Amino acid sequence: MILKNLITVSAFTALLFATSAFIHQNKDQKTVQYSADENNGFAVLELFTSEGCSSCPPADELMGKIEKEYKDEPVYLLSYHVDYWNRLGWKDRFSSSENSQRQQQYSRILNSQVYTPQLVVNGKTEFVGSDENNIKNAIQQALFDTKKTNVELSATVSQNAVNVHYKAPSKDPQNMLLVNLVEKHSSTQVGKGENEGCHLHHWQIVHKQNTISLNKQQEGNTAFKLPEGFSPENWEVIAFIQNMKTGEISGSAKTTFK
Repeated sequence: MILKNLITVSAFTALLFATSAFIHQNKDQKTVQYSADENNGFAVLELFTSEGCSSCPPADELMGKIEKEYKDEPVYLLSYHVDYWNRLGWKDRFSSSENSQRQQQYSRILNSQVYTPQLVVNGKTEFVGSDENNIKNAIQQALFDTKKTNVELSATVSQNAVNVHYKAPSKDPQNMLLVNLVEKHSSTQVGKGENEGCHLHHWQIVHKQNTISLNKQQEGNTAFKLPEGFSPENWEVIAFIQNMKTGEISGSAKTTFK
């Protein structure tokens, strides 16, 4: 049975949705560039999950399975760990209020409940995060959708920061570029709460999301503080264009560190 959170939707309505972008430039040390192929469709999968929710581990495992199955296709995976489960016995070290705010935004746009695990595809449809059949069907449908906007990314690593250069043309003033710093895989031994005693694995963990208005700047730079214990092979940057009124995602790309 999928566990709904006990916090009402109205409790979130005063919260802000996007985190602020900031600009940081530094001398390049390592760089890789990826440009999305504008002739193919794409799928952005956003999972809302928590280490404190007993229904979430199957959804987390499914993210790992999908990551392997679609590694050569334009399928972009993002796991947002929400913080509203933290009060029930276990604090998820990957959780943040910003992630909970993002889920609340989808609740308003999609007229859906706030629950975990929840998965949203291309900002348009939502499913239970462990519903493998429906999710894979949605991926296949999205991959045949050729209406997309090209996104270009390059990333560099300096001593103190991950620096990202982006180019994302957009004609809609409602469009924003959401740039995500993502840890590909990690695990946690849970000591309390509903998953007490479980060793949980997570894939594609969003640590920080910078939001950039494409109405003002369609090419530029943004940066993230270098995470503690950063290892280039286990991190990547994923960016996508989203209409903040409708939720629809119109293009995406990623870059890794070699």
